[in-house]
Amino acid sequence: MAELIEKDLVFQIIGCAMAVHNAIGPGLREKTYENALCVELRHQGIEYSQQTRYPVHYRGELVDEFFPDLVIEQRVIVDTKTAESIIDVHRGTMINYLRISGSKVGVIINFKNRKLEWERLVLDKAR
Repeated sequence: MAELIEKDLVFQIIGCAMAVHNAIGPGLREKTYENALCVELRHQGIEYSQQTRYPVHYRGELVDEFFPDLVIEQRVIVDTKTAESIIDVHRGTMINYLRISGSKVGVIINFKNRKLEWERLVLDKAR
């Protein structure tokens, strides 16, 4: 059985998200959770960047830019949500973030509900 890619780092990220969710609870804005997660990551000594810019090119021309919420240790993309549940649109956005950034692992974290919801996605370029 293959080892999960970035297993330990994803575990740390989810632990940070749980600490945030337990401390401030559900019902706030996405940006509030994103910023609080940054505080917790910093407190835990985990390197991150917020709103990193990734250009999108078509035929050699810049046509857009993507700004994922967080890039953790330049290896895992994190997208914070406050939605009823994680849906295919969120997953599709994450796959685009992974494809454009060159990262392999992304985590969608939904803070909206009483229980923290999260999904880990892996970009499998072989498919």
